[in-house]
Amino acid sequence: MKNTYRAMQITAPGMLELVEREVPTPGPGEVLIDVEACGICGADAADIEGADPAHQPPRVPGHEVVGRIAAIGAGTPAIWEIGQRVGVGRLGGPCHACTECRRGEFQLCRNQPVVGATCDGGYAEMMVARSSGLVSIPDELSSEEAAPILCAGIATFNALKTCGAQAGDLVAVLGVGGLGHMALQYARNMGFKVVAIGRGQDIAEAARTLGAHVYVDTRQDDATTKLRDMGGAQAIISTIGDAATVSALVAGLAPQGRLVVLGVAREPLLIAAGQLVAGERSLAGSITGTPYENEKALDFSVLTGVRPMTETMPLEQAFEAYQRMKRGEAEFRMVLTMERSRTAT
Repeated sequence: MKNTYRAMQITAPGMLELVEREVPTPGPGEVLIDVEACGICGADAADIEGADPAHQPPRVPGHEVVGRIAAIGAGTPAIWEIGQRVGVGRLGGPCHACTECRRGEFQLCRNQPVVGATCDGGYAEMMVARSSGLVSIPDELSSEEAAPILCAGIATFNALKTCGAQAGDLVAVLGVGGLGHMALQYARNMGFKVVAIGRGQDIAEAARTLGAHVYVDTRQDDATTKLRDMGGAQAIISTIGDAATVSALVAGLAPQGRLVVLGVAREPLLIAAGQLVAGERSLAGSITGTPYENEKALDFSVLTGVRPMTETMPLEQAFEAYQRMKRGEAEFRMVLTMERSRTAT
């Protein structure tokens, strides 16, 4: 194993720098991962733009990480072996001791690290991870394909599983982007009648190819009216951060329909209580998921042929790839690859 590895660290808010670091030794219950791919997520922006310059050493972002176990710390469960391909998502591993963990709600653990925010992430050739946060990666998926599923995939997969809709029901996906393009594929394969809601005709064909039965262009039509004309949506999966657009769409829910929020807006949602009370409609948030749930999302992706649409760039171009994501130029997810690292190893 090499003595050093390359990493992209946040040297100042909004800035990334390629540096060489000493290879760390995993502690008890931890593993060292030789990273093969790391997806770039919209949530990375908060970590990169809001970084604390006083934090030393500077944080390494990235939470859609796939690689192989290079070293194992003491006390790590025997299910994890050297050379095994694993992944790590946004939630870095439950503590198994807090009240939420004791209830089995591991995704709500109070004491787990947030990968790329409170611990170093995968914009690097190597990273240390809690073994309780590891996800086994199926052989049928390449590392570049699996990486976005660890965040965008599990987030939309779980939201659809818990949205209350049944096969045959009308489900709308608001936003055809990094999250939305995964939601459309999962929704179609779960047996829903799928409506994609986006802006512009340039993505209409892509939305239908990804699984939408109907595409609604908000630049031409009122999405709420369109949903009402179809009888109302049993569920709306919101992947965008525009609070006004999300709030207005509640009126497009069918009675007992549910709006599931994934995209985080800076402004509060403004929803009239009468809209919820009169039709027994509900509003819910959805976080990503546990490692076990992540493995279910990966397995479902293999079974149904769901794959993220990605653009890959090498680690040294991480800042350029990050800027493409921020500008909305990615089709649909950016993924960093560590080819140089794998070749050298």
